[in-house]
Amino acid sequence: MADNSTYRDELAPMSRAERRAGTRLILSAVGLHKKWVAVGVAAGLIWTLARVSVPKITGKAIDFGVTNDSDSQLPKWVGFLLAAGLVQAIFTGVRRYAAFRLALRVETDLRMRLVAHLQRLHFGFHDEAQTGQLMARANSDIAQVQNVVLLMPLTIASTLTMIAVAGVLLARDPLLAVFALSTLPMLQIAAMRFSHKMFPIGLAQQEKLADLSAIVEESITGIRVVKGFGAERRQTSRLDAEAEAVFDRSLQAAYLRAWFLPLIDLLPTIGLIGTLWYGGHQVIAGHLSVGDIVAANFYVLMLIWPLRMLGMLLGQIPRAVGAASRIREVLKTDPVIADRPGANPLAAGPGEVRFENVSFAYGSAGLVLDGLDLTIRGGESVALVGATASGKTTVARLLPRFYEIDTGRVLIDGVDVRDLRLHALRTAVGIVFEDTFLFSVSVRDNIAFAKPDAPIEAVRSAAVLAGADEFVATLPDGYDTLVGQHGYTLSGGQRQRLAIARAVLADPKVLILDDATSSVDPSKEHEIRAALEQVMKGRTTIVIAHRPATIALADRVVLLDGGRVVAEGTHLELLATSERYREVLASSEDMPA
Repeated sequence: MADNSTYRDELAPMSRAERRAGTRLILSAVGLHKKWVAVGVAAGLIWTLARVSVPKITGKAIDFGVTNDSDSQLPKWVGFLLAAGLVQAIFTGVRRYAAFRLALRVETDLRMRLVAHLQRLHFGFHDEAQTGQLMARANSDIAQVQNVVLLMPLTIASTLTMIAVAGVLLARDPLLAVFALSTLPMLQIAAMRFSHKMFPIGLAQQEKLADLSAIVEESITGIRVVKGFGAERRQTSRLDAEAEAVFDRSLQAAYLRAWFLPLIDLLPTIGLIGTLWYGGHQVIAGHLSVGDIVAANFYVLMLIWPLRMLGMLLGQIPRAVGAASRIREVLKTDPVIADRPGANPLAAGPGEVRFENVSFAYGSAGLVLDGLDLTIRGGESVALVGATASGKTTVARLLPRFYEIDTGRVLIDGVDVRDLRLHALRTAVGIVFEDTFLFSVSVRDNIAFAKPDAPIEAVRSAAVLAGADEFVATLPDGYDTLVGQHGYTLSGGQRQRLAIARAVLADPKVLILDDATSSVDPSKEHEIRAALEQVMKGRTTIVIAHRPATIALADRVVLLDGGRVVAEGTHLELLATSERYREVLASSEDMPA
């Protein structure tokens, strides 16, 4: 078995390499949409030119239209202001649309990529990973990346504004520019300290949000267990503890922003004071006009919003990089089970199944299968019987290659399953699990899950074979009735009948019934026994069961013990010849008195 220890519920302190990797993931996701980056930057550049021209035009309007009391000049400069405002308004819309389109596209791409990768990952990964943690990566972590991508084009435009303002002030009066921009170095120092302190807080905040999501997910999906044991207070206490942890991290982040963002507002104001002091003396001395000093003040005030945008970006980057590194942690996990080079589709054949000297263990645990040798002829139905942990369900998991065997071979029609394409293999092997899962869609869509385009006649035919058609007809909307979360609006037996119908419609070459009648009331089991006989007829079938009535459906019974075959024959033969078989059946609550 592969080591899945690379998955962690909480990240260790992030190294510089991990930060760079998170940054690269964000940049690579953005790089796929260079067109909209270019549109956003171009719109931002035009917006900046229009915005920077406003103070200059205002100064000219004052000098030529107000100070000189010129009726002919003022309307002209007012017209220029209106034109600049119109251009600014138009390209504000273009710039923001490009920013939102880019951010939403990146968010969608990352989420699709992450979910697709999660579906490719092996069962061993999902055995260890917490669903809530994975949901946090697919939701809140990706949302953090989206937020920083949204700010990127807007911040670029704001940065262009600062550069343009600095250029205009330097060209007009270098000393005036020094007074106006003198606080920027202090702002840079403050920004670097802010970013350095914010990074670990942002990362911890994301981790705690993921922990909180995990508890919420467990509380909701396990609501029947929680209520069944009266453990609402315990779950609430766990939730309170994690919510308080999120609150503490968020409060730390708020504290940093509380001193940094006011500083962004204060420093340009200090620059404005210097500009007024120096510029005022220059106006008195006749070296600058009133319009010049008004324009200079406008330019200084114009720095406040770009600096706030820069502050918002600096505050968001640590959380986004931390979130991206958490997403990358999943994306860099390679599927242990994948198509081998040169893998082939499954050729036509009767569906013979062979296990040749197969040994298997889950991780570092002891062997579940220990040199298993088992042959199931094409079209034969075999019941696997054994005590708990004898390896019955493991056989069902290894045939479709949910896990990789340690030694030996598993073959279908003489071909090692590792040499087959996974999609072809899993299409050929249909499974009805003991823990029935239904999707929150209609009855019809659940039955037609493997064949979504199947006509209603085929769906109904599969339901008839599975003994489900009768109860489906009593539902409010028949086959169009929506099934609740996990199918809990139905009884356990009804859910299993729909699962059987789903497997029947898929028409697999090999059918595995993993204790598929366990939720059916024994008094009603006979209602689907005949249907199961029809489903199994001529199809290679593995029946994992403990009820004698279900076991008797099989052509042959195989007794597993210690991960090996210890006896085989018909149900009646084993009852007569195998003491161990009788012990296993006697341990079942369904054994006749």
